[in-house]
Amino acid sequence: MPWQIRLHWLVAILLVITCVTIELRGFAEPGSAPWYVLVVTHFSCGVTVFALMIARLFLRWRHPSPAIAPKPPKWQTGLAHLTHTLIYLLLLTLPVLGVYSRYLGGKEWYLFGLPMPFADVADRPQARAIIGWHKTLASFGYWLIGLHTAAALFHHYIVKDNALVRMLPLMKKR
Repeated sequence: MPWQIRLHWLVAILLVITCVTIELRGFAEPGSAPWYVLVVTHFSCGVTVFALMIARLFLRWRHPSPAIAPKPPKWQTGLAHLTHTLIYLLLLTLPVLGVYSRYLGGKEWYLFGLPMPFADVADRPQARAIIGWHKTLASFGYWLIGLHTAAALFHHYIVKDNALVRMLPLMKKR
């Protein structure tokens, strides 16, 4: 299986974990052990997604995606490129905003259970503004990834091309 496909699905799994942990955090008592585990898992998976997206960009630059057969109309190809570009930008921007907001918060925080640096003098208004952007972009990301998933299913079940099959190596090729 090509590395691009492995990284795609690893990022997808980490995104699910990242989203689920931050949503479940609201059910845990703030500061409790379960809350702490959920928050650290969210942060750690988010930073891992950032690192994997750098690797994905490098691989995509070195090894362009194989063509879809039959070739889709130009407008679909253009929309796919736009969607992929937005997803890549989003998955690089969200972790940066998250980490920067934690840094500016001036409070102890952790990645993979390890303490991370934080500002000696907190700028909490700026940290809140940045986390606001983080949350807004994350909400946009839900819709964008939903569009990406819907397009893959549309190509598979309606158009019946190989767009989805080429990303699922265990699936029978069309």
